[in-house]
Amino acid sequence: MLELRSVNAGYGSFQALFDVSLEVKAGEAVAVIGPNGAGKTTLLRAMTRLIDLRSGQLSMESKDFTQAPAHEVVSLGIAHVPEGRRLFPRLTVEDNLRMGAFLPGARAEFSSRLEKVYSLFPRMAERRYQLAGTMSGGEQQMCAIGRALMSGPRLLLLDEPSAGLAPVVVQSIFDLVRQLRTEGYTVLIVEQNIQQVLQVVDRAYLLETGRIRSSGDAKALLGSEAIRRAYLGLV
Repeated sequence: MLELRSVNAGYGSFQALFDVSLEVKAGEAVAVIGPNGAGKTTLLRAMTRLIDLRSGQLSMESKDFTQAPAHEVVSLGIAHVPEGRRLFPRLTVEDNLRMGAFLPGARAEFSSRLEKVYSLFPRMAERRYQLAGTMSGGEQQMCAIGRALMSGPRLLLLDEPSAGLAPVVVQSIFDLVRQLRTEGYTVLIVEQNIQQVLQVVDRAYLLETGRIRSSGDAKALLGSEAIRRAYLGLV
């Protein structure tokens, strides 16, 4: 489905990604894990064309979109839930969800997709007329994911969905990822919380200082030496 080949990217004279290659197959849940400053958010920015590649290739379902403008990425079936949620705090939950259905095809299916989101997240239905900025962090994350689903994506990109949330709420976010998998969504999740995320994905890539250091089955990676070195500084 999604494939990155030898991607190099950065900001100005600073290079953040070095020859990064990865693949997400249809129906999979894949994680990109790594400590702070590893380049995880930069990787998602490169995937969604928010920054230019210095070299390498991006393809979605065998279609090259390396040079595509950022606003066309969603039409490829890719939806991005950014770190920090980025909701419109003075708009209601339903109006925020409406913002995700801006493509002509999505507007035509607005009602059915809205009901789908409300069936996935009943709490959003209860708060449909509440201002998004007045909700809890966990509820805002639900709304941000729901907004992304309104575009009818084939691939959902989640950037640090547990960041800034209370521990009791973090579990509910990963339960939500499990639910998305049950619904058949293909998910790529960037996350620091390795203990939680490796329990809900099929495979994972370890990104460290802009390079893929290890990859493989999620459960196998959980106890790997590479993870211990990256997160604990153990040799």
